[in-house]
Amino acid sequence: MKTKIFCLSAFFLIAGMIRAQSQPQLRYTVSMPQAAKGKFHISLDAAWFNQDSVVLKMPNWMPGYYQLMNYANTVDSFVAQNINGTPLTVRKTNNNTWVILNKKNSPFRVTYQIQTKRKFVANSFIDSAHAYIVPANHFMYVASMLQLPVQVKINSADQPRFKKIATGLELVKGKTNVFTAPNFDILYDCPILVGDLHELPAFKVRGVPHRFIGYNMGSFDEVLFMNTLQKAIEQGVNIIDHIPFKEYTFIGIGPGRGGIEHLNNTTVSFSGNELKTPADINRIMNFLSHEYFHHYNVKRIRPVELGPFDYDKGSKTTQLWISEGLSVYFEYLMVKRAKIVDRTMFLNNIANNITAHENNPGKAYQSLLQASYNTWADGPFGTSGADKNKAISYYDKGPIVGMLLDLAIRNASNNQFSLDHVMRLMYKTYYQQLQRGFTDAEFQAACEQMAGKSLANEFEYISTTKELDYQKYLGYAGLTLTSTEVEKSGQKKLQYKIGVLPSLNPDQLAILNSWLGD
Repeated sequence: MKTKIFCLSAFFLIAGMIRAQSQPQLRYTVSMPQAAKGKFHISLDAAWFNQDSVVLKMPNWMPGYYQLMNYANTVDSFVAQNINGTPLTVRKTNNNTWVILNKKNSPFRVTYQIQTKRKFVANSFIDSAHAYIVPANHFMYVASMLQLPVQVKINSADQPRFKKIATGLELVKGKTNVFTAPNFDILYDCPILVGDLHELPAFKVRGVPHRFIGYNMGSFDEVLFMNTLQKAIEQGVNIIDHIPFKEYTFIGIGPGRGGIEHLNNTTVSFSGNELKTPADINRIMNFLSHEYFHHYNVKRIRPVELGPFDYDKGSKTTQLWISEGLSVYFEYLMVKRAKIVDRTMFLNNIANNITAHENNPGKAYQSLLQASYNTWADGPFGTSGADKNKAISYYDKGPIVGMLLDLAIRNASNNQFSLDHVMRLMYKTYYQQLQRGFTDAEFQAACEQMAGKSLANEFEYISTTKELDYQKYLGYAGLTLTSTEVEKSGQKKLQYKIGVLPSLNPDQLAILNSWLGD
């Protein structure tokens, strides 16, 4: 009873504060009294809507994970009431849409619960030890009003173990655990981790702090790990030559697989207990470099279709081979140029992609453009569709084509320009100057500008299923591709390897060394 009186009093206070405001206000509070049962309690205090019905929608997906998640299926106990505590009429018009009938400009409150079951980077989860909040899985937006600012308060008073909060959201000045976002796109771009979190030793790149904070991160040499990560991040920054934020945070959500990129942070499944062998370090550094480079490639250098986002149906693009595939390629380069791995390990990483792609029967049926567009049905690795033997993964073919384009540009420009320069040009032109996404034609034009010639032949590798001429492009860097037939689980396949030719001419040696940072 006391709790109800307190909440209603707070509601009146909020209403009084906003009477003089002309812009609608939205203030969320997340409470966790049923953490052990996997439930979040959500309340939304809203006011100053100049309409007698307000349409609330829960997103069906989150940018960065190109699959429909149907977050509304996790919602229950949805209730709306006016400033007097009187229930308001609510009409659920489809699975993720609620229409609230209320007087114009009259404050109202909505409460609901989010039921969580699965630990995964693209959906919210809570238990008695920690809480992971995916905002698109938590916070409804007002239809056609994604531009509204929003506040979020994290109330973890019921969970004394939830001592710290990690998020890319801005803290409201003078308040504790209250965060703000200028619009819902930014809100949905900033996951929130709550718990007994541990922070690793921070580092700076070009004066900008980079933090790593997480839950259940295991036992490992934290100083060595962060020093190693810093070297990779520095190489990523060198590619674009600009840092667009004041601080960056790696948010470790616990052991598992998968990560999702954001403008000033990334959420990653992480356990330092896995850092046991050079292969482990290679994998984890590649993974973290990939997610970091995404703040450039997809969050800022973005396909034109990826913003504004369609949170209902998903935002489809033919260019995920650029956003994802080239991020794989640059993760390899970042780690190699940082001297975390040697030349052999780098070439093996690329060769593994070639092995996966060349043994995939889908290579004869699906182009990179089609794989990008059809990922919503086929899955991110091309294995979830109607026929996985007729689909490919842009995570495999994407970095391969990235390498071929890079070597083609280096060869055509006498090693004066590279794919690094293409990405830097795209960043400056479309993010900094035009402040919009790019088209596939504009990306090809940027590549051709750096090469100083047409790359129509190379771009057929993207738009068609034409066989890749590995030897031609690898030869520019004095490399060659070999294959060996192996048998695994009763099936024969070709295992590929990239090696250095016995002797290299000066041009080949120059390209190889500048490409790999040797």
